[in-house]
Amino acid sequence: MTNEAEIRALIENWATAVHTGDLDGVLADHSEGIVMFDVPPPHEGVRGIDAYRETWPPFFVWQAEGATFTILELDVTAGDDVAFAWALLRCGTSADPPGHHLRLTIGLRKDQGRWVVTHEHHSFAAVDGDTAENNLREIHPVESER
Repeated sequence: MTNEAEIRALIENWATAVHTGDLDGVLADHSEGIVMFDVPPPHEGVRGIDAYRETWPPFFVWQAEGATFTILELDVTAGDDVAFAWALLRCGTSADPPGHHLRLTIGLRKDQGRWVVTHEHHSFAAVDGDTAENNLREIHPVESER
């Protein structure tokens, strides 16, 4: 299996774990020093696997109310020991406007022969003049209270 195929499978497994609310699956293949910049605060991001772990339960609560988390497009570029990927995902409900996609960028490195995620960046573009913060309140009302 090529590096690109390994990373693609890793990201697809992660997205499935997010969609199903499988916290262990979400954490799998992430470095202890993960840095994530997410849609909800803190805007300085979260650092470390423990802080990363804490961001997911409120999202799972929101998602259980009928939202989806599905990869629409995924591109992977990989070298021998570092890689990055970007993706567009459907992250929301059927009430969200068409084309309102979550943008995802992931940085990875090979650590002791296996790929691990060292960085994630999640974002939404502003829609129809809305700010990202307004979109956050509509899409992630539980998380925007953090």
